[in-house]
Amino acid sequence: MFEAESPIPCQIIAFPLTKRVAKIRDVAAKLMEKATDRQAEAYRNQIADTLFRHLERIGVHEDEQDEQVGAFFTAVELELSRLYDLTEDYGDTSAY
Repeated sequence: MFEAESPIPCQIIAFPLTKRVAKIRDVAAKLMEKATDRQAEAYRNQIADTLFRHLERIGVHEDEQDEQVGAFFTAVELELSRLYDLTEDYGDTSAY
């Protein structure tokens, strides 16, 4: 009557980090505020650690974690480029 069923394999599909536009913009804006490369690198490491811990907690495979976090920081770099272009064009991004 109650036969043991083998577990059905499943795949965790997390909301892609590259689609978290508000987070990408926030990280880029905070990176622009850092006074030194050392501060920026420490902040990047802090964000990366947080993202890795989150993805691990929800069961995302390690290879996929690397892809997701790498793609996230690529999106951050694109946003930084956009912000720097605005700075050059308008001189100030405080209204951003």
